[in-house]
Amino acid sequence: MSSITPIAVSERNAAKLLDMPVGSFRDLVSNGILPRPRKIGPLERWDADELRAILRGQMIDGYEDVKW
Repeated sequence: MSSITPIAVSERNAAKLLDMPVGSFRDLVSNGILPRPRKIGPLERWDADELRAILRGQMIDGYEDVKW
């Protein structure tokens, strides 16, 4: 059975993707360095592809002024 690659991740898993503590991830989000989550019903989720793009140094819409 093949595994499913998540397209949206929780705050905890987003921090894990970037190998950082949740508190550090939360600080980067609140300071506008990382994107805010998207609402899916009552849930807040981060776009996993956006986080991967940031790690590769690629621009994402709305964050053109941030130096990755």
